[in-house]
Amino acid sequence: MSSRINIIKPGNLNNDRISSWFTLRNHKNVHPENTIPGLNIGLNTDESSSIVLENRRLLLEEIGVNENEIAYAVQVHETEVEVVEEGGIYLNKDAFITNKPGLALAIQVADCAAVLFGDSRNGVIAAAHAGWRGAAGGIVPKTIHYMKDLGSEPKFIKAYVSPCISLKNFEVGEEVAVQFPDEFIHRQNFSKPHVDFKAFIRHQLMEAGVPAKNIEIDPHCTISDDNFYSYRRQKKESGRMMGIIKINR
Repeated sequence: MSSRINIIKPGNLNNDRISSWFTLRNHKNVHPENTIPGLNIGLNTDESSSIVLENRRLLLEEIGVNENEIAYAVQVHETEVEVVEEGGIYLNKDAFITNKPGLALAIQVADCAAVLFGDSRNGVIAAAHAGWRGAAGGIVPKTIHYMKDLGSEPKFIKAYVSPCISLKNFEVGEEVAVQFPDEFIHRQNFSKPHVDFKAFIRHQLMEAGVPAKNIEIDPHCTISDDNFYSYRRQKKESGRMMGIIKINR
């Protein structure tokens, strides 16, 4: 845990070759001029861009990432994946892949899952934004496919699934429920269908060849735990958290 900014460091994706982080809401770090309290890093929120950019600067300073060596996505809840070799802002992307040492990949979320992937043996990393549309559309296996194109082997990939919406709180309509296999839809004790989103992502990872022992699923629910931003809970008052992964030099 950071001394100034509260950050989760995934246990399976922090070693000599790979570093990774997931930010908390940090809502007690309040600046008087903030519209959205805490460490909001989302430029797509109702917050001044200057404040969001300052929050990003503070975060990168805290974790030791160069601001010119991080790739940000303008996410669109689709399945577009891109191999990147330099930092910057990439439009209409929901996943990044790289094998370039020193380059960090960033994904922002608030109820969706940030899925971080790392193959230390072959020096390939990835970060994906898995909302329900992207997950149902196959962004997780698609990301692994792109990793394989760069020389990664699924049996060596380790994956971290960030805090996101839980089964208890992921109530959906039938039009969403039919997008997922029946085994991940729970109807008993609920008036409407509920999706076990974390279990579905774990299933996709394993189907793509990632060993179960290499998968870390964070237990926190963004809706139930106010240490995290939640769009479902806070609506326009919600900021965004960020998942970041990089290959160490």
